[in-house]
Amino acid sequence: MTNKTHDLAHLTVLISGASVAGPALALNLARLGARVTVVEKAPALRGGGFAVDFRGHVHRTVLTSMGIWDEIHARQTHMGRQTVVDADGSPRIDLPADMMSGDVEIFRGDLAQIMYERTKDDVEYVFGDSIASLIEDADGVDVTFDKGAPRRFDLVVGADGLHSNTRRLVFGDESRYLRFFDHYVAGFDVPNHLGLDRTGRVYSEPGRAFVIGNYDGDPDRAGALLVFRSEELSYDRRDVAAVKEILRQRFAGMGWEAPAVLKALEEADDLYFDAIAQIHVDRLTQGRVALLGDAGYGATMGGMGTGVAVVGAYVLAGELALAGGDFRTAFAEYETRIRDFAKGCQKISGNAGPFFAPPTERRIRMRDRMYRILASRPLARFFKRMTEKAATDIKLREYPALTAPARP
Repeated sequence: MTNKTHDLAHLTVLISGASVAGPALALNLARLGARVTVVEKAPALRGGGFAVDFRGHVHRTVLTSMGIWDEIHARQTHMGRQTVVDADGSPRIDLPADMMSGDVEIFRGDLAQIMYERTKDDVEYVFGDSIASLIEDADGVDVTFDKGAPRRFDLVVGADGLHSNTRRLVFGDESRYLRFFDHYVAGFDVPNHLGLDRTGRVYSEPGRAFVIGNYDGDPDRAGALLVFRSEELSYDRRDVAAVKEILRQRFAGMGWEAPAVLKALEEADDLYFDAIAQIHVDRLTQGRVALLGDAGYGATMGGMGTGVAVVGAYVLAGELALAGGDFRTAFAEYETRIRDFAKGCQKISGNAGPFFAPPTERRIRMRDRMYRILASRPLARFFKRMTEKAATDIKLREYPALTAPARP
């Protein structure tokens, strides 16, 4: 796997997080010969999850160089149109596939599996553990773990999500960096009682909405996405019963298929729940520690976070290669090159909550009129370019060690 043009065999790197950003960086660094360890608090690689999409030439360039573009296409969801419906289920507006799903869409768990399979023979994965402390000196970072023995690394990268433990340990408490966007989102599996086949239905009432979608063609299974407007809540993310009670209260009395969705919630064992929020840090690196993906510039939904994470991993690895492992030079270049790109993608994510759950009936009608016009044939191409603008708003630097496509 190693590309000898810029060999980083002298470099040891600890990556916290094995969702998307972590394995993406591990894949690129392993090609450069770096000795990489990925630590993940979950007991195994996480499957399933929401579908994530890629759009535009920048995403394609990076994924092609990583050697995974074709496999992503082979395992894509093939998701079709999503339809906004009335309370009786009658259609109000169709949202074209590329509006909601980009050029190619894949389940987050499938993407992680692809990158894990490409790296597992060259990268050390440690599941069921997490970083407890980090102490840096002039020559490296001493790391203690919740379970494993202490170890020493040249560099540490926090790729552990919106609620990053690495960021908390090095950069300070999450409250300094998380911006709440007045909405919450939940997701879980539901029976496919509507008989959907790679299509979705969106139903909105003022301040709350849900989507029922079938992404994989499974005739028995679908997914529900719930969004509601709210003041900031105080709750324990690990208390599943309490989270379910929040959802029951917020969606009580809602029309269309809400009773069936809430019934499925009772049995759900895969519940995801979080605030719609963004992370804004003053800087992405500190000493020998860098933040990557949602840990540094995350948005809960709508900000093309997966695409930004993959591009960020490519840039970070490429800069380390060009700098011959000199982290000071590489980190400074990474920060300069990725910051504005990430912020541009974050800007569009602030609309995710109001898009699904406009605050009034009037706003719901305004949303539907706007998207009916944008989805019409004369404007469809323009709208596609508009949705790709943020995803392509970066000029990728030439990284000779990563330019040649990785082996299949």
